[in-house]
Amino acid sequence: MSAELLQKIESKKALVGVVGLGYVGLPLLDAFINSGFQTIGFDIDDEKVVRLNRGESYIKHISSDQIANWREKKQFEATSDMSRLSEADVILICVPTPLNESRDPDLSYVTGTGEEIAAALRPGQLVILESTTYPTTTRDVLVPVLEKSGLKVSEDFFVAYSPEREDPGNIDYSAAKIPKVVGGIDEQSLKLATALYGHAVVGIVPVSSPEIAEAAKILENTYRAVNIALVNELKVLLDGLHIDIWEVIDAAKTKPFGFQAFYPGPGLGGHCIPIDPFYLTWLARKQGLTTRFIELAGEVNSRMPEYVIGRLSEFLNDAGKPVRDSKICVLGAAYKKDVDDPRESPSFVLMELLLKWGADLSYNDPHVPRIPKMRHHDLPDLRSQELTPEFLAEQDCVLIATDHSAYDYDHIVKHSQLVLDTRNATKGVTENREKIRKA
Repeated sequence: MSAELLQKIESKKALVGVVGLGYVGLPLLDAFINSGFQTIGFDIDDEKVVRLNRGESYIKHISSDQIANWREKKQFEATSDMSRLSEADVILICVPTPLNESRDPDLSYVTGTGEEIAAALRPGQLVILESTTYPTTTRDVLVPVLEKSGLKVSEDFFVAYSPEREDPGNIDYSAAKIPKVVGGIDEQSLKLATALYGHAVVGIVPVSSPEIAEAAKILENTYRAVNIALVNELKVLLDGLHIDIWEVIDAAKTKPFGFQAFYPGPGLGGHCIPIDPFYLTWLARKQGLTTRFIELAGEVNSRMPEYVIGRLSEFLNDAGKPVRDSKICVLGAAYKKDVDDPRESPSFVLMELLLKWGADLSYNDPHVPRIPKMRHHDLPDLRSQELTPEFLAEQDCVLIATDHSAYDYDHIVKHSQLVLDTRNATKGVTENREKIRKA
């Protein structure tokens, strides 16, 4: 069976199925379609399925023209009919892996998808998990669910783990341009998975097991979380000494070795960095161990929104105003610049805190026209406001939470009463700098 599947993969006749048509699934489909594969996308959201089959996109870095082209070439269709999973030769799982209310891993999307696959699983298929998770998930969680089909892994079907490495908005590193780490449950699974990805991405990094690949992904994101926490903590310290952390980082990064620049902000956003390190802390607790660096980093980063609102209160107080009833406009709802991805955005925490403090809240984001419904945030139905001179002048403070390139910062500062900049976005503004405060 593995020889037959390998031949299909090598000849690009294998049908590639992707479960989860979001910020990971759609770029992955793009990579496989561009390399000549037929694909089928699965999602439980019927609205997404309808839009995709009409040739419409709903994420910024995969355009409607791209999806329309997929459809015109008859290389893609979307469906919510999970019984059709049996049609795919390869199934890639790209579903969310959030934390629950107690900050433990929530693998319900992975196990739910595994059950759907098990119900349709046939001999000779390859299943690859791409969702970020803790080491041992593929072997100890996904495989037992798949074997409920009555088929046996390594005998009847094959399993691998290859973590997504998406960086939304980064045009230099699309899915096809990022090397893939791949760990197979056995040698045949690894051989099949590396052959598959070898057609679609720039390079393959085979490792000895799924656990190595799972741990590598967690390490990548924990590395970033810890270093961001370091500069966030330094920002608080240096602010108290009236030293600009941004200028300090600019000076330090001129060293040509031994230093990599990380930048502070109002909190952590995106699916990976705020969440993935806690997978390791949970796994450590299960082993009776502690992960002090990771837990401290999480504590520092999670405090940043409150620090920002505290600084806002100080600056408004200097102007003789309380936060309560002050008009505050938050610039940016996306978690990072120039993307439409709002997952785990610190802007939502800032908004919740502002409402708690009694502020008259508004926001603007050219990429997020309406605040989406979210599992962990309770916000009113807000829509992005146009940044006219009149609107800006009415605001007691404009809070820059996301430094989108689309913003005209000279215009914003000129017409605003006060600007609180959490991203050093106003670095290039030369006039009216007395209005700007940093946090």
